[in-house]
Amino acid sequence: MTAMQRRARTLTAGQRILIRRLTERATAWVRAGRREDLDGVAAILGCALRLVVLAAGAYGAWWLIRRWPVILWAAVPLWCWAAIRAIPDEADEQAPPPAQEAEPRDAVVHLLHDALGDRPAMHLSEVLQHLQAKGHGKDWKVADLRARLEALGIPIEMKLKVGRKGPTRGIVKAALPPLSQPEETEASPAPSTAA
Repeated sequence: MTAMQRRARTLTAGQRILIRRLTERATAWVRAGRREDLDGVAAILGCALRLVVLAAGAYGAWWLIRRWPVILWAAVPLWCWAAIRAIPDEADEQAPPPAQEAEPRDAVVHLLHDALGDRPAMHLSEVLQHLQAKGHGKDWKVADLRARLEALGIPIEMKLKVGRKGPTRGIVKAALPPLSQPEETEASPAPSTAA
């Protein structure tokens, strides 16, 4: 992978994080408009009003860009800067508390080999289903799994076609690191070269 491809992936990952954060904040803001002291439609009027404000803001932004496209000369670099700045913060948020220890890379590789079984490749959505069936990542989405695998340096195929399913992200067994063998250096004698 070239340096330019790494930068593009960094920017893409940052944009996904930024979009997810903005969506979560907007959703939380809209939900905060619900009145607990009222019942029925009156209770959700605040949510509806906040949705209208968000829609008006989106329309206003679209109108401004259509009217004065030169705004994009400032908006695009600001967006890219915010996307790149979002990456370290996301890594901090995903870091486990000091009391917990993150799963080591070998354990994740073992889980992936277990998920693949005899199959040569698998889409990330199928891997996630397998992991969730085993009790891992219950609230994860495919993007969360992908981010964790990339953070561990596990290769992900961007356009993998498995069977009749269309190309999407996945893992290939041949590209995975081999399973680590238990250390038997002290227990097993060194092979002798003498005949």
